[in-house]
Amino acid sequence: MFGSTLRKNAVNLVQKSGFATEKQLKGRIVATTNISKITKSMKMVSAAKFRGDQTRLTAANNFAAWAGKITGEPQPLEDHDSTKFPEKNLFIVMSTDKGLCGGVNSILTRMTKALFNKMSNKTPPLYVFGDKGKMQLRRIYSENMIAAATEREMPYSFDLALALTKDLIGEKVDAIHIIYNKFKSAIVYIPSIKTIKPLTDPTNAFLYPYDVDPSNDPETLQNFYEFTLATQVYHSLMDNACSEQSSRMTAMENASKNAGEMIGKLTLKYNRARQSRITTELIEIISGASALKAAN
Repeated sequence: MFGSTLRKNAVNLVQKSGFATEKQLKGRIVATTNISKITKSMKMVSAAKFRGDQTRLTAANNFAAWAGKITGEPQPLEDHDSTKFPEKNLFIVMSTDKGLCGGVNSILTRMTKALFNKMSNKTPPLYVFGDKGKMQLRRIYSENMIAAATEREMPYSFDLALALTKDLIGEKVDAIHIIYNKFKSAIVYIPSIKTIKPLTDPTNAFLYPYDVDPSNDPETLQNFYEFTLATQVYHSLMDNACSEQSSRMTAMENASKNAGEMIGKLTLKYNRARQSRITTELIEIISGASALKAAN
């Protein structure tokens, strides 16, 4: 009777003081261990996808090398000079369809908002690639978002870039700006912006090697512009895909490391709780033996 009362009082004291019981700690350890197994598996999957995306990006770099000579090299998005934008602009923000990939999406949307705030004219039309960017940007720019491409099939292909480009060509603008993450290494990606303008300047020296005369053949020039835009969209998709997988690898590695540290702390608390329970039981036995001895 005395022992059961002491045990009940001890359990109530533990619960009221805010400390987890031995059973609760055991449950937390099991749950955290399962999470750690999932994050480790996700890291391995992302590593395999990253190798494939990196191979495709290398091929895309060679494929799109000529387009950079016409449109110009991409520029860092942070503190980008918006005063050089023409009057009519269309912005494409490339994000991911899936989460758990670090700050790949949030950093782009945050810098996009900062860029729009610096623009003197009204917010331009916006085309979003990826469900995550759509969810983050439509809270503020729902009226400016003309379309969104989500649930895209991976790995990305040039056919996908062509399909997306067809939607962009219908917009009458002076420039199309692609906002994306430029892949640099497995641990570094740079938020960047590419600007593609219609090829209407007959003095453009970059057109001469391709035997395009804007004054004599405007249809050919328009087709060339569409192919240039599709090439830049495809190359940006490849860059963004590599950045996504590399960031997911890092995020899952950090999550696994944090889970391991948490398991260690919970195990220490569990051992202390177990030791406290054993001590309480020994006290009950000694107290019960002393009571019997005194009764005799």
